[in-house]
Amino acid sequence: MTAELVRGQNHVLPQTRLEIRVSAGTPVVAGATLGDERGTVHGIEWIAHPGSPQLPGLDVSQQAAADHRLAVDLEALPAGVHRVTVLLALPVGVGGPVRFGAVPAPFVAVTGVDGTGIATFTLTDLDAESAVSALELYRRQDAWKVRAVGQGYAGGLAEMLADQGVTDAAALAATVQEAVARGLARSVAPPPPRTPEGDRVRHATGSAGLRPTAPSSALGTPGSPAGPATTPATWPQPPSGPAHTTQPHSTQPHTAPGPAAAGTPTAGSSTGGPIDYVHPRRQHAAPPTPPPSAPPAQPGQPAQPVAGDATGWSMDERLYNQIWGMFEDLARAVAAHRSAVDFAESRMDQELDRALSDPRNRIGGAGDHAREAARAKRDELASRAREALDRDLDQLSAEAAVVEPALPAAYAGWGNPVWHAHRIPMEIPMALRIGDLHLPERTDLRIPLLVRLPLERGMWVDSGRTASEAAAVIDPDRLRGRAMETAVAHAARLLAVYPPGEFAVHVIDPAGSAAGPLAPLVDAGVLAGPPAAGPGGVASVLAHLTRRVDLVQMAVRGGAADSLPPDLDTGEQLLVVNDFPHGFDDRAVTQLRYLADEGPAVGVHLLMIADREEARAYGPVLDPLWRSLLRITPVADNHLADPWVGHAWTYEPLTIPQGSRVLEQVLAAVAAARRAAGR
Repeated sequence: MTAELVRGQNHVLPQTRLEIRVSAGTPVVAGATLGDERGTVHGIEWIAHPGSPQLPGLDVSQQAAADHRLAVDLEALPAGVHRVTVLLALPVGVGGPVRFGAVPAPFVAVTGVDGTGIATFTLTDLDAESAVSALELYRRQDAWKVRAVGQGYAGGLAEMLADQGVTDAAALAATVQEAVARGLARSVAPPPPRTPEGDRVRHATGSAGLRPTAPSSALGTPGSPAGPATTPATWPQPPSGPAHTTQPHSTQPHTAPGPAAAGTPTAGSSTGGPIDYVHPRRQHAAPPTPPPSAPPAQPGQPAQPVAGDATGWSMDERLYNQIWGMFEDLARAVAAHRSAVDFAESRMDQELDRALSDPRNRIGGAGDHAREAARAKRDELASRAREALDRDLDQLSAEAAVVEPALPAAYAGWGNPVWHAHRIPMEIPMALRIGDLHLPERTDLRIPLLVRLPLERGMWVDSGRTASEAAAVIDPDRLRGRAMETAVAHAARLLAVYPPGEFAVHVIDPAGSAAGPLAPLVDAGVLAGPPAAGPGGVASVLAHLTRRVDLVQMAVRGGAADSLPPDLDTGEQLLVVNDFPHGFDDRAVTQLRYLADEGPAVGVHLLMIADREEARAYGPVLDPLWRSLLRITPVADNHLADPWVGHAWTYEPLTIPQGSRVLEQVLAAVAAARRAAGR
């Protein structure tokens, strides 16, 4: 039975291999410190944090997230460790909340590696604190216990570390927050929170529940607990109370997938646990009708996937929600599989250690038999984990196969026929596709990477050769050319999905080196003006856009939007900057940083083509600029992270089919629509 702890209460730990699961309503930093009998931390080598996530017997998350799973092996801790303190802190300098009193109460659960609940603790009554010691695992007379602490610190992470005896705590806290900022910069922003009826909920057929590796609520609130829906017979019910205020819409209990999920028989796994694509909670919209050619579902089998099988007021919104659901489903299914494989490896190591601890088993047939038995068990668990993953991947692949052809132009790749019949819309879509994402477990299962419109952050096309292995083997000039071609394609897609005259593109090309890639935009006449070259051109464009940002900000703050100058273009503006920082002096760099920080809120966005190595002379001055932009690449690169689990996803840029003139056709349609509208 799971113990629900209150502040100061302790509970005996029945096992030494544990998972500590954290659920919060906002991204938080999770870490842990190792202490001696007095709780003193003897140096940074006794602290696990996103910048140094692994210690003997301890593994924490590498980035801030709303959900965390910390792995603890008490037997593997250093001999002098008597206390493990779990720490939570709010990220600093990323625009999020600055005190725990402004976010839902964090919920912490201690479980076994198989998901069996041991103890839970809800951190209530926090106010001005920005860091908190959530709970501690401590050794008393050779027995380990867990204690609910809930001690908050208004001085943040530095004050909390100093309280545990860490020398130079402020410097270490700054290092941790810097690592967190880097992690958040590479994370794909999750979709905004949705209404209770807007969830993607998957139910298993028959009486069996979903197997633990099957993802359930793939489009829940970003702060909802990270895990699949399960049956009470397989997983413990989470306690009721404040822990679930972050996910009021859930109709089934949630818990993070345990490492033994694929290795432990469950009701769902014994019957195959298929994912059912029927969503009975859809209230304000009927499900789309399957095409006549779709085979009918057999009794006891899941319904065939169909495009738009999610809630939403329009088909575009349904598809958007469905794609994000597929994204999260894939992330969580792979996380459960990897955790199960790690558990199988760890279990094999433990069995070998126990078997070979007896000197009599180290030689002869007994030792060989123990090794073979341990490896066979590992292989069995890993095989069952892979079978469960393959079932999920097959279902997602089937869903992707029907979703991709049904996508509107804004969500579709350049090879989709929808672009050949594209007409400039009269209103902007919800999102725009800027590439594809995939994981190594199945590289042919691609998830469209959608960003919300209007853009919430700028983009940076990395033209450097040191950022990825694929880029390192390409000629530098060719790589810069591909980076500019990628930027031009993105600019064209933005122009094509906005109503005529409501999106303008400005280009800064200081040395005039991008004339070839820019030719489609220039020839179609869709730019706001000729590409700016030289120091004078750079200064003129930056001054024009800076003035626009200043005027719109003043009008918005003063509630006088109708007083803007008549010559001011109030449509969305995109500034394409090639080969940064060449041609930029200190003033121009300052203006560019200003546009990156203040521009998105008033409709001015950046699309930079730059090699960060070439800007090293500016040192840390440009670090906030790089972090404010979403980094994409002209070649495949595994640099993006999902907002739920933190996998490293391989990003594939959208490419125009060889020999196709779809780009020219689309830009011609944009120009014709502008002429027809008198813009």
